[in-house]
Amino acid sequence: MGNARNIAFWVVLLILVMALFQLFSGNQTTMSSRSLTYSDFIERVEAGQVSKVVLDGERVVVIGKDGNSYVTIRPPGDVVTDNLSRDLIAKGVQVQAEPQAQSGFVSVLLSFLPFLLLIGVWIYFMNRMQGGGRGGAMGFGKSRAKLLTEKQGRVTFDDVAGIDEAKEELEEIVEFLRNPQKFSRLGGKIPKGALLVGPPGTGKTLLARAIAGEAGVPFFTISGSDFVEMFVGVGASRVRDMFEQAKKNAPCIVFIDEIDAVGRARGVGIGGGNDEREQTLNQLLVEMDGFEANEGVIIIAATNRKDVLDPALLRPGRFDRQIHVPNPDIKGREKILSVHARKVPLGPDVDLRTIARGSPGFSGADLMNLVNEAALMAARAGRRFVTMVDFESAKDKVMMGAERRSMVLTQDQKEMTAYHEAGHAIVGMSLPKCDPVYKATIIPRGGALGMVMSLPEMDRLNWHRDQCKQRIAMTMAGKAAEVLKWGEDSVSNGPSGDIQQASALARAMVLRWGMSDVVGNVDYAEAADGYTGNTAGFSVSAETKRLIEQEVKRLIDEGYETARRILIEKNEEWERLAKGLLEYETLTGDEIRKVIAGEPLGGDDNADTPASGGGTASVAAIPKTKPRSKKPGAEPEPAPL
Repeated sequence: MGNARNIAFWVVLLILVMALFQLFSGNQTTMSSRSLTYSDFIERVEAGQVSKVVLDGERVVVIGKDGNSYVTIRPPGDVVTDNLSRDLIAKGVQVQAEPQAQSGFVSVLLSFLPFLLLIGVWIYFMNRMQGGGRGGAMGFGKSRAKLLTEKQGRVTFDDVAGIDEAKEELEEIVEFLRNPQKFSRLGGKIPKGALLVGPPGTGKTLLARAIAGEAGVPFFTISGSDFVEMFVGVGASRVRDMFEQAKKNAPCIVFIDEIDAVGRARGVGIGGGNDEREQTLNQLLVEMDGFEANEGVIIIAATNRKDVLDPALLRPGRFDRQIHVPNPDIKGREKILSVHARKVPLGPDVDLRTIARGSPGFSGADLMNLVNEAALMAARAGRRFVTMVDFESAKDKVMMGAERRSMVLTQDQKEMTAYHEAGHAIVGMSLPKCDPVYKATIIPRGGALGMVMSLPEMDRLNWHRDQCKQRIAMTMAGKAAEVLKWGEDSVSNGPSGDIQQASALARAMVLRWGMSDVVGNVDYAEAADGYTGNTAGFSVSAETKRLIEQEVKRLIDEGYETARRILIEKNEEWERLAKGLLEYETLTGDEIRKVIAGEPLGGDDNADTPASGGGTASVAAIPKTKPRSKKPGAEPEPAPL
């Protein structure tokens, strides 16, 4: 529609320019002929000096025998002019009559043509500067909500997987729109609004599109940023216009994406109560639950920043339902993978359950990207279908970056990396509370020269103290291996990332989770580190800080000593695994066990070949606590070794 409007504008503009050119070219032709009085014209005719005459209304174009042209005007109503044509022919003058070139209306129109042209150009550019809003240049305060019609690429609830609870909530809203009597007979009222809350990539916008595909009612979509303008009152005007459109099409659904752009808490930051954003929010609050009822209009909004929204926006009567859209669990990931794999030819060895098991923490968007990367890798290799090897390679690339095989490493660097990663693997396999080791590699990826990955049996929802201690021991095994092999003075900076992860986990145990008997069951995280500004009047004494640091250091030292003891006890297995990594570069869990037992791997074909099992870097990952102010007991996010 927009392209057709632009083409029509340029066609009209071209016609106006051509008409303007014709006008000026006609004027130039007229001005190029010299004027002549009517009496002189008669005298020249009598003298035989005229060869041709062109009669154009009252205008007479005289062409002399010398080739010069003149213009004169016949006096209207003169008796002489009635016989002019006959007299000219009698004198042997060629007479040519032309129809009158233009009427009075056309003449006036052409005289105003330059002004009309300038006005048209001004309107066009004003429309472009205002983003082509509804109503053109006069639609500055009109709503930019678009009526979504998905005749092609229609999305339904069958295309949404892994978030069953959120889908059930929205299916009820759709059913309410289809059959309101089913609920209203018991006094129930249709919800006025539903707020989709969740991390990025979990499928909030996809859910909204599924509602549009299932509801069978008008579905308007708009972004929160479309309300925001530099002029006060424009956003509020657009909110009013949006609700007017919705009321005319009721029952209908209005979807506001990224509502935090306009729904931030009032009175926070720069600007008082008269700034544009707060005026827009005030109008939105009034429209959602004011004096006028909006029967049949349901507002659905999405955000990943619920904490910044205004409390008045979240109360019942406005957003009656707050639907949490979390990252999927293992069953949800398997369903999401099956949805995205519908259009991808899969090989017989592909096990979506294994892929889902090896991708904890992946959102729906991450899983879609994983399937796409696997398809691209299969196409790059010239295969007819996507194999498990492609999925494993894609998963490693997404989680850890592409392989850096062109990176130049000396033999000493490779050997140190091999013993370092072998130390992680041996300690991880020796401690029962650590996740099973799934892969070890000394091929550089991203910023790491090598890594060991573990595969959790199930999604980890909480952490226990013994698990955390064993995870710290596995993390510190890299430095313990370097010290045992080359001594204290030859240790490298390779364990720097391990030390950061072990410190983050130990601090979370002491400061946040109450896993230290010395410090006690007090949350010191926010006061000690200043993560948030919600700690007014709460401080930590110097003695408490000393105890905290002592406990953190004690947990890390205990983990280091545990790793050192295991590597000394299993020195032969550690040596065999390090030499196996130097030979094969990448080993899977079963291959690691064979190498440790001294069994052959069955040829060199396994070298540099990605594993066929499922696993990610978050597996051998040590939980990394990030500054946050929401849920003190939440699980820390993992980070790769």
